[in-house]
Amino acid sequence: MTGVPPMRRAIGGGTMLAGVIGWPVSHSRSPLLHNFWLARYGIDGAYVPLPVRPGLFDVAVRGLQAAGFRGANVTIPHKEAAFAIADHLHRSAVRSGSVNTLVFAGDGRIEAHSTDGDGFVANLEAHGVDVMRGPALVLGAGGAARAIVASLTDRGIAVSIANRTRARAEDLAHALASPETRIAVTDWDRWTDGLPDHALLVNTTSLGMHGGPDDVFAPDLARAPAGMVVADIVYVPRMTPLLRAAAARGLPVVDGTGMLLHQARLGFREWFGVDPAVDADIQALLDADLAE
Repeated sequence: MTGVPPMRRAIGGGTMLAGVIGWPVSHSRSPLLHNFWLARYGIDGAYVPLPVRPGLFDVAVRGLQAAGFRGANVTIPHKEAAFAIADHLHRSAVRSGSVNTLVFAGDGRIEAHSTDGDGFVANLEAHGVDVMRGPALVLGAGGAARAIVASLTDRGIAVSIANRTRARAEDLAHALASPETRIAVTDWDRWTDGLPDHALLVNTTSLGMHGGPDDVFAPDLARAPAGMVVADIVYVPRMTPLLRAAAARGLPVVDGTGMLLHQARLGFREWFGVDPAVDADIQALLDADLAE
């Protein structure tokens, strides 16, 4: 199934509804992606932005549920409130300590998921990366890092964490530790020394983001082993300074747009019953939007 379908569809009494809750929410690319898939698969559905002020999250969610919505994505500043309102926390939410997807079940329960970590892994696999081939070195210890570390360690992959504040990395390692989980912590100013021992390097920080305080982030990758995969969750720019530095050394790179697409795919499947394709068409749609 190829080509870009028409994006505008009539909304009727039987239309399945979902959306993204945040404040602000105008920046979200989720409506663009989900409405593309709805049109592509001929689903009578719509996905809308839902700007909800802080303090009104609970009443807004209950109202959406009562109005027949299938569920919603959740973005800042409501992720803690989404965790609290859930009747059932999926393992992904428990392990990541966060929620970005709510599903309103037919029995009246609110189910909570975190699709970031599994979306990250799915994107690696879509790029032909065998995540099981070796240990991962993760830069950062925020919410995205926790979701990604949880997904990697749940697959039995050994992980090292480096963060500018070491205590936060230690807290994350402790929170996700188990007898089956191997998580090490390394000093921020020494993480490049550990490159030879890893097969995957992941930047989960905002370092390298266009317009950010540290938008030039190109560490010395001279010690990276041949074939090490370098992934960045930053997607503006798509080729971050880190990815450019890795590509210059001939290392395979994976940019952050695919994680955005795959975490959206997992939510779409829950709400609308179709597992949508992440392909060149939707990648081109996202690239064009990011270039504006």
